[in-house]
Amino acid sequence: MGSSGSGNDGMKEQDRLLPIANVGRIMKQSLPPNAKVSKESRETMQECVSEFISFVTGEAADRCRKEKRKTVNGDDICWAISTLGLDDYAEPLKRYLSKYRELEGDKANQNIGSSSYHADEDETSAFENGARPMVPNPLDFNMLGNKGTINKGSSSRPN
Repeated sequence: MGSSGSGNDGMKEQDRLLPIANVGRIMKQSLPPNAKVSKESRETMQECVSEFISFVTGEAADRCRKEKRKTVNGDDICWAISTLGLDDYAEPLKRYLSKYRELEGDKANQNIGSSSYHADEDETSAFENGARPMVPNPLDFNMLGNKGTINKGSSSRPN
């Protein structure tokens, strides 16, 4: 097997792992501005987070399969994280999901209330115009209860 393959059902390694540039960018967000991240640490983190996501998603997918559903949703991910014993993360993730859904609902209600259809208007979406959706940043949520928050550049870490 060459360097582009892996023993994972014939999938290429680059298809199995998160993009390393994204992993590095997220890592840098949690460090002081002058900190550097070595290639080895980015690659190690890339392997770890990709495996973690596969592990949690696999558990959620098993639940969906048993319930004869084809779509894994946020509640399934929260359930999987809790089932896997990651209770310190399950509750903050549930709060994040709730806040995300609340913001999405508010956005949908604003679009319904403020839009009227005119056939001659340009119907490009915000995404086509380069706008990004307003979603809560999970790093801004209180991940440690009353012990502190994990924010960009914070040194607080969950136990």
